[in-house]
Amino acid sequence: MLSAVTDALTTLVGDHGVYAVFALMFIDAVFPAASELVMVYAGAVAAGAFAGQDVVLFGETIDSHFWAYVAMATAGTLGYLLGSMAGWAIGFYGGRPFLERRGRFLHLTPENLHRAESWFERFGDLAVLISRVTPVVRSFISIPAGVVRMPFARYTLLTIPGSAVWCFGLAAIGWGLGSKWEEFHHAFRYADYLVIGAVLALVVAAIVRHRRTTRLSRRAEDPAR
Repeated sequence: MLSAVTDALTTLVGDHGVYAVFALMFIDAVFPAASELVMVYAGAVAAGAFAGQDVVLFGETIDSHFWAYVAMATAGTLGYLLGSMAGWAIGFYGGRPFLERRGRFLHLTPENLHRAESWFERFGDLAVLISRVTPVVRSFISIPAGVVRMPFARYTLLTIPGSAVWCFGLAAIGWGLGSKWEEFHHAFRYADYLVIGAVLALVVAAIVRHRRTTRLSRRAEDPAR
């Protein structure tokens, strides 16, 4: 299954270059689309690691490997930024009722929404900036940001640097590794597991703190009664 997904994504990036990177990163902003794989492979393509896979922009082949890297990374950054804006709009205008009806189609289950809200509760506005460079979480923060009514301008300004660091950084790794890009791809999977564990720990901590605060509040109210 994973091998089939990897083959499909790398074929798209190899055949359609910046356009595939833009589209896949747009999707990844609201629905997990293996952005790490996309950007690392895009960097490897930009480095000229694979025969027959050139970086073409507006019908012109980019001969410079450096500018090919810049084009790929920029396409990823812009795609993710626009996708993040679309995700914010879905959350802002659809709200919780929409997520209750359609959230599962976006892999945004009540549990994932709760995790995102805990992320906002713990980090505030910085949750957006932090999430953009955090595996797994980054695909589940756009819609909740709209649901909690985060100001659009502030949300966008916090999204830009995180997305740029993610896309340019991963593409640089692929560019440096070239045909050996898969070594990083396989190692990166362990980071996903670590992040999932950390997020779950944060959610549990938030729940425990909320229950403790509720108990203390009730105890404080009892004498007054």
